[in-house]
Amino acid sequence: MRLQSGIRVAAVVAATALLATGCTSGDDDSTTPSAGASTTEKAAKVDLTFWTWAPGMDEVVAAWNAANPDIHVTVNKQDGGDPAVTKLLTAIKAGSGAPDLMQTEYQKIPTLVAADALADIKGDVSDDLSSHFADGTWQSVTLGGDAVYGIPQDSGPMEFYYREDIFKKYDLKVPTTWAEYADVAAELHKKDPKAYLGTFSATDAGWFTGLTQQAGASWWGIDGDAWSVDIDSAASQKVASYWGDLVEKGVIDNKPMYTPEWNAALNDGTQAGWVSAIWAPGVLAGNAADTQGKWKMAPMPQWNAGDDATGNWGGSATSVTSQSKHAEAAAKFAEWMNTSQDAVNILVSKGGLYPADLPAQAQALSEPPAFFPNQPDFYTTATDIAKSVQPFTYGPNVNVAFSAYNDEFGKAAESKKAADFLTALTAMQKTTVDDLKNSGFNVKE
Repeated sequence: MRLQSGIRVAAVVAATALLATGCTSGDDDSTTPSAGASTTEKAAKVDLTFWTWAPGMDEVVAAWNAANPDIHVTVNKQDGGDPAVTKLLTAIKAGSGAPDLMQTEYQKIPTLVAADALADIKGDVSDDLSSHFADGTWQSVTLGGDAVYGIPQDSGPMEFYYREDIFKKYDLKVPTTWAEYADVAAELHKKDPKAYLGTFSATDAGWFTGLTQQAGASWWGIDGDAWSVDIDSAASQKVASYWGDLVEKGVIDNKPMYTPEWNAALNDGTQAGWVSAIWAPGVLAGNAADTQGKWKMAPMPQWNAGDDATGNWGGSATSVTSQSKHAEAAAKFAEWMNTSQDAVNILVSKGGLYPADLPAQAQALSEPPAFFPNQPDFYTTATDIAKSVQPFTYGPNVNVAFSAYNDEFGKAAESKKAADFLTALTAMQKTTVDDLKNSGFNVKE
């Protein structure tokens, strides 16, 4: 369902329920027998299908199935990203073929809710479930309302990675504010004109989104029966202007991430820093193996000294689909998988995920990543950072906004003019609003 003019809105308090009229909540769950059901009926086995692309899920599900013979889960590996969303929406529209459970990227949840593809499982999970997660992460599955459209599985809190050896060589201070980051970037580039503290990547909208999230931005919102769009907010403008200024001055690079040139720069030290996320050690190990033990991780620089905030780059939840006939059983499995210590341990050891569940992190992440043997407190620091993820709401056309980012900021990065970074943000705003309207959504100007 879309938020459209003239549509009857259910009389509910939570604004997000406007997106989910008609979603199932497990009332037809066959694990809840009707009055007078026989013992055989009560013990009937429930079979659940789980679409996921994350590694290690077979091991997690095997542990569940061994302990829960009456609720059997089958893993069905899928491609991640847009192909997974398209496949699910096709099945939902057809009325058949949808799984009971689906791994859902946080930014895609509003799109799936708007299409009536996900169930509200609030009534099927523990009352204190939200206490397991950072506020910003929890909002990703509630859309800021009372409904629960998934259980957070992994998250991507953002941090600052830097070459410790290069910092020592040039006597550089690890920046704690963005003002200090700009100063250190200029100092490093002056001492070594081939070296940069980082790069502005015009092909990684999720990265830029996380930066604006840290600054207090939230690109979409729900206002009554309408969506609001605030991509070009003051917070986002601050971030765009800041990076545009660094690019224009030439003190940071402007090459895209994940290119052969960028990989080479990580290896030879001409990329001496990276504003990234908790999963960065795996990327560094794969792209710059010879630099193992030379990197360290620190909290993201803050806009104001003494602040404690970060954004997310990546992460996903486990959702129950609206066509599941066993929503209660599916929610029970999803909660166990993402909040029990045994399951989280497997997610970390076999899947390499950074768990969203805060209470389980300490035991599951007792050792630093192999790529960071020089930082034994890596995960202790990461856990503290993860608690400071700021709230952020995605909208139903995030794919359009992200595509506009690539187009508009690609031009800005090429021009190397700070003013063009603000122009790019304004263009993103217009493209996103126009698409919502053209798609039939109500939009509050």
